[in-house]
Amino acid sequence: MKKMTKTALATTLGTTLMLTSIMPAVKAQEITPDISNWAIEALNDGEKFGIFPVEWYYEGFRSVISNGRLNSLMDLTEKKIASLDLPKNESFTPAAVRGDNTRGDIINRLYNIVAQYDLNVAEDAVAYMQERKILQGSEKGLMLEKEATTQHAVIFAVRLIQDTFEQANAGAKGVAWVVEDEDTKIYLLGSIHVGTPDLYPMHKKLTKAFNDSEGLFVEANLLDPSGIEYYMEKAMYTDGRTIKDAVSEETYVKLEKVAEKLGLPMEELELQKPWLISNNFTSLTMDDAFGLTAEEMAMHGVDMQFLLSAYLQQKPVYELEGMNAQVDMFEGLSLEAQEESLVAALDGILEPTEQSDEDLQLMADWFTNWINGDVDKFAASLTEMEGDTSEFNQMLFGKRDENMAAKLADVLEEQDGTFFVVVGAGHFLVDKNIRYHLEQKGYEVKPFYQ
Repeated sequence: MKKMTKTALATTLGTTLMLTSIMPAVKAQEITPDISNWAIEALNDGEKFGIFPVEWYYEGFRSVISNGRLNSLMDLTEKKIASLDLPKNESFTPAAVRGDNTRGDIINRLYNIVAQYDLNVAEDAVAYMQERKILQGSEKGLMLEKEATTQHAVIFAVRLIQDTFEQANAGAKGVAWVVEDEDTKIYLLGSIHVGTPDLYPMHKKLTKAFNDSEGLFVEANLLDPSGIEYYMEKAMYTDGRTIKDAVSEETYVKLEKVAEKLGLPMEELELQKPWLISNNFTSLTMDDAFGLTAEEMAMHGVDMQFLLSAYLQQKPVYELEGMNAQVDMFEGLSLEAQEESLVAALDGILEPTEQSDEDLQLMADWFTNWINGDVDKFAASLTEMEGDTSEFNQMLFGKRDENMAAKLADVLEEQDGTFFVVVGAGHFLVDKNIRYHLEQKGYEVKPFYQ
């Protein structure tokens, strides 16, 4: 892991655009994996569990699963279930496994993973898997003797994990609240814009609140093509200027060194504005932080998960700011602030030996406290940013929180129904945050978990 900056840390709680950059959203839109329509929603959840690589989608996903893939899937599924640290079932008797990769044999292998724990697990593997809706047949029946495809094996594993976490009353709780009036209820979830498989699956109470809602509110809809187009348009010089005109000679030399180190063509970087380069390079400081690339961590971000789920459920998505507004925030930064952020990102790449364990531990604590739903501990970690009055940090919070709270107050006053809100956790926890402004308007904001 390279040297991480306070900018990178603040942004994981402050704005959608930075660390998610734009490429994960573009990928989510443009890549069409070879999967069945009935499997898409379950796979969208399951790919966050860390039990299979998404590369499987593009090579024989609907063909008979290989031994290598199946063994890897089973091993990682077993580790995921073991992470629950459940008490063991001392009278467990494993189901017979033939090793022929049939649907029935895979069901037995998965049954042996969960039945070793002290859960309410029936003695018959097939009956248990049917009862829990992990094994679902078709008009052709259960087809237990048919060789399983990669897709079927993955779906079985995903369903098992989801069901077992639900039985254990486990799963990431998040930092969440609820606000309502006579005819409107709004769930408020504080997001971390990057994540790891440990954040998934989420707690059943949280996912039920989302599933029962009539619409999703986010800071910016990263899947909106018009927003992506605006981002790309504003992020590039088109008037004859280049990055060399915007930064000092010293910063430009650092940029050349980073380009050489990363094998990036300077002719492309020349046309990018300082805030775009800073955004992209800041995300690189996340590489390998938790054994994932920056792009993988972005795809594990909480808001991206709910955005994709909303699209799959055909749930309306509303923006509290919009990508255009977030781009305009970066455009509105002074050149001095943009260069300061860029230098920090460049130094993080050029001087990786300066990285301390403190930044990594801070993020690990964020993830742990978010998973546990420990709002107080999560909020306490924000003291890392206290006293930072930089132009960049002032941009992330403050007026934005007041504006987003005003829009949510309008929803409470003008709409009927239930809505789900996902914005950066910092917007609910810093001084004079969204909750504060809603309370100033007379609304009571209650903890989601009581």
